Amino acid sequence: MKAFIFPGQGAQFIGMGLDLYDNYPGAKKLFLRANEILGFSITDTMFKGTPEDLKETKVTQPAIFLHSVILYEMMGNKIKPDMVAGHSLGEFSALVANGALGFEDGLKLVSKRALAMQKACELVPSTMAAVLGLADEVVEDVCKSIDGIVVPANYNCPGQLVISGEVDAIHKACDAMKEAGARRALVLPVGGAFHSPLMEPAREELAAAIEQTAFSKPHCPIYQNVTTTAVSNPSEIKNNLIAQLTAPVKWTQSVQQMVVDGGSSFTEVGPGKVLQGLVRKISPGAETNSASL
Repeated sequence: MKAFIFPGQGAQFIGMGLDLYDNYPGAKKLFLRANEILGFSITDTMFKGTPEDLKETKVTQPAIFLHSVILYEMMGNKIKPDMVAGHSLGEFSALVANGALGFEDGLKLVSKRALAMQKACELVPSTMAAVLGLADEVVEDVCKSIDGIVVPANYNCPGQLVISGEVDAIHKACDAMKEAGARRALVLPVGGAFHSPLMEPAREELAAAIEQTAFSKPHCPIYQNVTTTAVSNPSEIKNNLIAQLTAPVKWTQSVQQMVVDGGSSFTEVGPGKVLQGLVRKISPGAETNSASL
């Protein structure tokens, strides 16, 4: 069975989507419509901005969403997935691909999500850190032992987990992770604690927008970050999208479940190849590739 997977924040690069814009009139039309919806020229930043401009959450998230979704749209009916999944932000791209969410509604929600997350980041000094070389259970136990807010945020692949929380708690956790035998515990250059309780204000704001948005029954299931299982019910999809902001991204477990359910070929749709690398570590026998036109 064919699985399509969609990347999240961190996959962006200057020039992303320019080949689609230049070579496919349908893609150009969607990019220009996105500029109208967002109220600023995101294409200018994507195609010829600075890396610093593109790193702003309010730009990064819609930019990655646009690259992924427009690439998928330009593929047409060449290959249709049997299942989809997205890493954090990528879940919105996946929901457009499987027909649960329309392009314009998806973009509006992603923009709302990015702005809400940015606001939440400014309320408490917070950050994230990558922990390499420890079992998930050890990372979880260390987080529980630290005073302050620090939680597992991204289960990326075996031996690679990202933690999220208050700045002081993250630094204490990194020291404790090294003492517990971590190969590395490295604070990441991000301005907030995504997928932690500190995103609660953003979750509330996004929840209101999601509740007002129409979702359709998808043509194939999505394996969502919160549940890791196949979901096709629109109300369940909505609830999981809302919960995702304060819950961990269980990517390892999602891919494992997709393989159990018959997923054998994983196509990454969007910028970069990060997810393909993670899939190969999670399921070495799986076939991986990038989407192409």
